[in-house]
Amino acid sequence: MRRPIKHLLVAAAVALVCAPSVARADGYVSPFIGVNAENNSGEGRANFGVNAGYMGAGIIGGELDFGYSPSFFGNAGTFGSNYVMDLMGNVIVGIPVGGTHGAGIRPYGTVGLGLIRSQVTGGVNGLIETANNDWGMNAGAGVMGFLSDHVGLRGDLRYFRNFSDNSQINAPGVNIDFGAFHFWRASFGVVLR
Repeated sequence: MRRPIKHLLVAAAVALVCAPSVARADGYVSPFIGVNAENNSGEGRANFGVNAGYMGAGIIGGELDFGYSPSFFGNAGTFGSNYVMDLMGNVIVGIPVGGTHGAGIRPYGTVGLGLIRSQVTGGVNGLIETANNDWGMNAGAGVMGFLSDHVGLRGDLRYFRNFSDNSQINAPGVNIDFGAFHFWRASFGVVLR
């Protein structure tokens, strides 16, 4: 009677050791700095923010993107205090070349929906004042390169566009149409996973 129990225990131990490991989510946080381009107002303005997400089994997952662009529309002398902020929920799909642990690269694509907030206060003679909270979308691609299990670098290019046609600023020398509001963001950051 004891012999079958020993064989059963040995077989269970071997099966446990040889069984594939459970797939884990690959979580990360990536602060970034970048520049906006190809837009109808803030050509070449700096931005910064953070992306945080996870990738189940290293291939598909979700990501939260927060970006902030101070002085998006121009300097404070002309436009007063102004900025553009985005908060997007994205789906991210990537291919982990080299695996999900240790050194390797992961090219990815991402698309999502969320909030694009733009605000202009003051400007020439205090004539310009508007704030918009619009639904918008973003789509982009990039690559994460990992130097170790927990640290890497990330380069990203994304297109942002709002969905609404809600306001326009027409002041002397200024013409911004928020109904066609769009821009590209190129960014570079560190990835911590």
